[in-house]
Amino acid sequence: MASLSKAGAALTALREDLSGDVFAPGDPGYDDARTVFNAMIDRRPAVIAQCVDEDDVVRAVRFGRELDLHIAVRGGGHSVAGSALNDGGLVVDLRHMRGVTVHPGAEAVRVAGGATMSDLDRATQPHGLVTTGGRVSTTGVGGFVLGGGSGWLDRWCGLAVDNLLGVELVTADGDRVHASADENPELFWGLHGGGGNFGIATALTLKLHELPEFSIAFLLYLPEHGPEVVRTYRDLIAAGPDEAGGAALYITAPPEEFVPEHLVGKLICATMLTYAGPEADMRKVAEPLLALPHEAEIVGAMPYADVQCMIDDPPGFRNYWSAEYLTGMPDPYLDLFCARAATMPVPTGTMHVLFPLGGAITAGPREYPVPYRDSPWGVHPFAMWEDPADDERCEQWVRDVRADARPWSTGAVYLNFIGDEGADRVVAGMGPENTRRLAALKRTYDPDNVFRYNHNIQPA
Repeated sequence: MASLSKAGAALTALREDLSGDVFAPGDPGYDDARTVFNAMIDRRPAVIAQCVDEDDVVRAVRFGRELDLHIAVRGGGHSVAGSALNDGGLVVDLRHMRGVTVHPGAEAVRVAGGATMSDLDRATQPHGLVTTGGRVSTTGVGGFVLGGGSGWLDRWCGLAVDNLLGVELVTADGDRVHASADENPELFWGLHGGGGNFGIATALTLKLHELPEFSIAFLLYLPEHGPEVVRTYRDLIAAGPDEAGGAALYITAPPEEFVPEHLVGKLICATMLTYAGPEADMRKVAEPLLALPHEAEIVGAMPYADVQCMIDDPPGFRNYWSAEYLTGMPDPYLDLFCARAATMPVPTGTMHVLFPLGGAITAGPREYPVPYRDSPWGVHPFAMWEDPADDERCEQWVRDVRADARPWSTGAVYLNFIGDEGADRVVAGMGPENTRRLAALKRTYDPDNVFRYNHNIQPA
């Protein structure tokens, strides 16, 4: 650690040189700058550098290296583990870098490192173009894509990393590097699921797909009908086209206009059938779900960017999530999944989610470090609540969901869906052979493990 006088002089120089704002403890605005999505995370960085361009990112990284500070990177700030923050280190905050440039003729888009899904989707929608995004609009694009990237469109156009064309990166030495299939191809491979281990992504270029129409069937059912509902959803996905996706889930019925008042605040079963196509085609697929007795519905064509906002998980709540990827969805597990809903914390923002894979995910490139690609289903216990007194019961419920699924688990996992669950789970999220290859790559680009606030890969 640098001496106080050296640190003070370096901080003064950073404040003068950075185009964006710099915050240190005691500064007005410091507490706002260190607040992240998950209210369980309360960390106090030594310095927060709010960068406005790539030059700022280079300056911030070199400042951090000069003072031997560990560096966390904040894009959307949506990590359940709070990896956008650290204690006593430097945070490189990209939230002012949110530009999105659409190239319709090339069917590609360049997205700055601090952009959210809403920034991306609102920019591409006027062109009738999309790419796989997260399931909520507030997710940061950078962390989402580099972690693999699963969303409503992945069965139709692949995981987000399957659509990655290039990355502009600032390394641990403050150098600028471009990675693509033709330039630094090994680094490009590692960025397909290796997360933020190799540097700070200041921009990403993604492939776009034509999507003139998008439609959904969001249906609410009484929980006692849950097993029949989930079984119906499972079967129609198995028989349906790759355009069909979504999830079966249990939630607390929200106070929305379309929800009957007597159900608000109570446990409800739901299906979210998404469809990359017109309403008429979606209704044919959804017919078995529509035929079941349900309490409320939103059915029809809807802009994809609007669907992305439908189940946004707002900041300020306490969050604890996990996931298991499954070998299948046999009736014994399906019944167990539905039974576990009875112990779900209600009323809270918690969601008990089953979502399908398959389609373009399974058919996608085999070489990338995304070992969950062959799983047909995933279960995602997503606990979200307000009262710290509920911490133990909410976290235990998530662990119980995982334990229920373990006999059917492939062992692989999508790391963006989990917090800090130990080194073995990081390996499960990348695969043992891939992890060894990624460790060698880490040694090349970040031998000192400066970027360790992530699902961390230790330099080999």
